Amino acid sequence: MEVTKWPDARPGPAPGAGGCGYLQMDKIIISDLEVFYRVGVPDEERAKPQRFLVTVEMTRDLTTAAASDDLTKTIDYDAVTRRLLRFGEHRSWKLIEKLAADIAEIVLVEFGPDSVSVAVKKFVIPEARYVAVHLTRTA
Repeated sequence: MEVTKWPDARPGPAPGAGGCGYLQMDKIIISDLEVFYRVGVPDEERAKPQRFLVTVEMTRDLTTAAASDDLTKTIDYDAVTRRLLRFGEHRSWKLIEKLAADIAEIVLVEFGPDSVSVAVKKFVIPEARYVAVHLTRTA
């Protein structure tokens, strides 16, 4: 039986087995966290908290955490979640763009990922499922 070699096959480690670190995209994802923040351009819209869904994707090399099974070697997603749930207390924003940027900033500063992507979904247009802003920031 003859073995066919693909022309683009290159020797090297299997995917996920090390090799080129710059290709590694380990992520911790908190998806559609339900939060209540005061956001809106008119004062009336900011008068009471509204429901938002926030998704946060944090990149970091998780090799050491996976090998050691040690929480201190990773990002504590429970701590991030608790921080986001409290984030809107005594605050308000006019734009979800500003809210998303502020969330990205606190995650970068307080939890130290290499990068963070934040999506904020708002439910204000009856004809649409939601409107959203998605942004990415790097440490």
